[in-house]
Amino acid sequence: MKLQRKNRLRATALGALAVSGALVLTACGSDDNTGGATAAGGKTTAASDVDCGDAKGQLRASGSSAQKNAMDLWVKNYMAACSGVEINYNSSSSGEGIVAFNQGTVGFAGSDSALKPEEVADSRKTCGKGQGINLPMVGGPIAVGYNLEGVDNLVLDAPTLAKIFDSKIKKWNDPAIAKLNDGVDLPDKAIQAFHRSEDSGTTQNLGKYLNAAAPSDWKYEAEKKWPAPGGQAASGSSGVAAQVKQVDGAIGYFELSYATSQDIPTVDINTGGSAPVKATSENASQAIAAAKIKGTGKDLALDLDYTTKAEGAYPLVLVTYEVVCDSGNKPETLPTVKSFLGYTASEDGQKVLTDAGYAPIPAEINAKVRETVASLS
Repeated sequence: MKLQRKNRLRATALGALAVSGALVLTACGSDDNTGGATAAGGKTTAASDVDCGDAKGQLRASGSSAQKNAMDLWVKNYMAACSGVEINYNSSSSGEGIVAFNQGTVGFAGSDSALKPEEVADSRKTCGKGQGINLPMVGGPIAVGYNLEGVDNLVLDAPTLAKIFDSKIKKWNDPAIAKLNDGVDLPDKAIQAFHRSEDSGTTQNLGKYLNAAAPSDWKYEAEKKWPAPGGQAASGSSGVAAQVKQVDGAIGYFELSYATSQDIPTVDINTGGSAPVKATSENASQAIAAAKIKGTGKDLALDLDYTTKAEGAYPLVLVTYEVVCDSGNKPETLPTVKSFLGYTASEDGQKVLTDAGYAPIPAEINAKVRETVASLS
């Protein structure tokens, strides 16, 4: 085994990245930079000890737009530490990321849902003797953002959300909404519900939540493609957030940092517990901490409990996976894949997530992620 060069440099995580125009990390072309979302959230400064190893050249990756703001931070920190390395992450969608991975055009993909059996089978064409595996890297709440003049606090539950996104509840002063918001002056205004236009892991996770928490009201399979009739479509999390920001009466779903960066109010969810739960990183962490590994071998796919009523646990969560080959990775990009994902799974890499609106992966699970990254071949 050849001796790796150790290039350990101190990097400072820069908070509140302003994402505008074409960034180097979306150099391969993203349809998800139209909303100007940022990795905002306050103090994201933390020293990071990055092991660059034998990383060099360009590493291309693509997929989940829900992790875009986390990836912005990670790439900024990593490239500041590892000179001569360029990470290009195309924030498109989970579906597009997996397609690119299985076509062998990227070193890894980001996906908000674990690989399906048929996608694992397809991955063997790219991974040779190996196959694609799921590495949970970042978690967080799926915020339900809204734009309703005069309403600063709004509570909804799973059945009501299901009926809104299924076009069964059409007005903001509907009795079902009013019952959950006693004393709130709800306007007689049409609801404008926005959903993702492309295949999306965020959409699939919303579907899993509604399937589990409102089975009588949400009859659709949890798939990446939006299943319900009606509503309006927008591209990427940034596109949905931009529409909600602009349209009075709008509601939509997206990763929390899109709400915080654009000052979009978010729904508190009534889980049936003692009090409605806000969409925060801390509250999402409580729900994700109860996740169990359901993958086998090196695959670390998680089983989430969307019906939790635990105090302060926000149930509408997602976990974004980095999808890689367990073996059979391309020799020219393998050192960079291992070095970069080693950083994102490190204590410092996870530490920057909370202030950016995300939830770090629970320590016990993350330790297994680091072991797996180190074993990639």
